[in-house]
Amino acid sequence: MSNDLQPISALIPKDRIAFDIDGVVADIMTTFINLGRERYGLEHLRYEDITDFYLHRCLQMEEAIIMEILEMLIDRPHELEIKPLPHAVQVLTQLAQEAPLLFVTARDKVEPIQTWLHQNLIEVPPQAIRIIATGDPDTKLEYLHDQGIDYFVEDRLDTCWQLSQNGVTPIVYDQPWNRRTHPFQIVYNWQDIARLLF
Repeated sequence: MSNDLQPISALIPKDRIAFDIDGVVADIMTTFINLGRERYGLEHLRYEDITDFYLHRCLQMEEAIIMEILEMLIDRPHELEIKPLPHAVQVLTQLAQEAPLLFVTARDKVEPIQTWLHQNLIEVPPQAIRIIATGDPDTKLEYLHDQGIDYFVEDRLDTCWQLSQNGVTPIVYDQPWNRRTHPFQIVYNWQDIARLLF
């Protein structure tokens, strides 16, 4: 993994950062794997096998089943056993004491994931949580610009490249599907994110 850009050395202004949700805050792929095993008998599925953002390229499973599971995860995240990634709740709760939280997601519906966030960020006042659902990962940039965001934590490398070319500093949340060569700041966990903020 190449990191040719200068690493972020100064603390990030707390009102200039936003976050993707799936793969950054929500451990959605563990739930994807579990649903594949439990509901479809796909015992061979492993988290480490998810080496591409586009699941049909890397997983041995029917595309129709992939779409069925993704639809469940999009429509009913608050009803499924999706856990936050370790330490995400603590760091976001601490951040919310100093600035409103902004999440920009490629999901096309706000309400289900909003309910999930409220269920998990129980110490954060609802009015301190803002969610923008773009419906398309390639349109996140315009919303980040509109909100005055300079830093974005994201797990999709294509989005990171787009942001970096248009004035937003991407921070890559390490996942098996983004371990290709790139020059961006990598965080391996939420403690790494905390070190950039506090």
